[in-house]
Amino acid sequence: MHRIVEKRQLSEQVFRMKIEAPLIARERKAGQFVILQLDTNFGERIPLTIADADPEEGTITIIFQAVGKTTINLSGYEAGREIANVLGPLGNPTHIENFGTVVCVGGGIGVAPMHPIAEAMKQAGNRVIIIMGARTKELVIMEEEMRAIADELIIVTDDGSYGRKALVTEPLKELCERNPKPDLAVAIGPPVMMKFCAAATKPYEVPTVVSLNTIMVDGTGMCGGCRVTVGEETKFVCVDGPEFDGHQVDFENMLKRLGSYKNQEERARHTCLVDVQADRLQAAQTGAR
Repeated sequence: MHRIVEKRQLSEQVFRMKIEAPLIARERKAGQFVILQLDTNFGERIPLTIADADPEEGTITIIFQAVGKTTINLSGYEAGREIANVLGPLGNPTHIENFGTVVCVGGGIGVAPMHPIAEAMKQAGNRVIIIMGARTKELVIMEEEMRAIADELIIVTDDGSYGRKALVTEPLKELCERNPKPDLAVAIGPPVMMKFCAAATKPYEVPTVVSLNTIMVDGTGMCGGCRVTVGEETKFVCVDGPEFDGHQVDFENMLKRLGSYKNQEERARHTCLVDVQADRLQAAQTGAR
């Protein structure tokens, strides 16, 4: 069992949790993830990237968006409560070296897993340019932490409520047109965002790494649920990734696979929301008495 040490709500649907996991905290590297299971009674297993870790404290930090059944349930957990299973660190760590200039592009919740990568790239001596994107100002997360790392920070929002009114691909393309152009781009966010980031850098021949978050069950390469096509070869995100050459990923195939259980996921989400509302109503009625 893993106790939740701290919980903070970053926006309406985004939460930050610090969890006791001393072995994982000691071993994790930038780019790796954990698989989390709330209970042992056939509960869903979901992959979440490690946003930070404190080996001395023995904790890891996860940042997640409450959009599905398990993440909605997890968002209701408070400090002191325990999570049944946290497995990790999983996946291959990010390849870190002094490339020169590295552009780190984080979209939405993807800013969280980008944080340790940007930090490691900076520590390796790179000039780090960070692009952060969100739909609205309220959904911008970890600005303070990213600003402390970045040599240059660019914030964009879909509606223009904060920073530039643009998608992340617009400043990314502008950076690729600079002389000299970036030596590497790293993109983490929704699959569609990563797809278009890779498309934006390809004409400029800027190497681009994307971190994929696919459907997973075991996280050890046994189930095959996370398979993707990369350079016309089948790869497993959990053991071959999660990071791949963005110019080689078959995003269309990946997007289709991600939608395989859409109906079941929506039904589970709806049932979960109904249960949450019922619990809140009951708690309010109990408090009124």
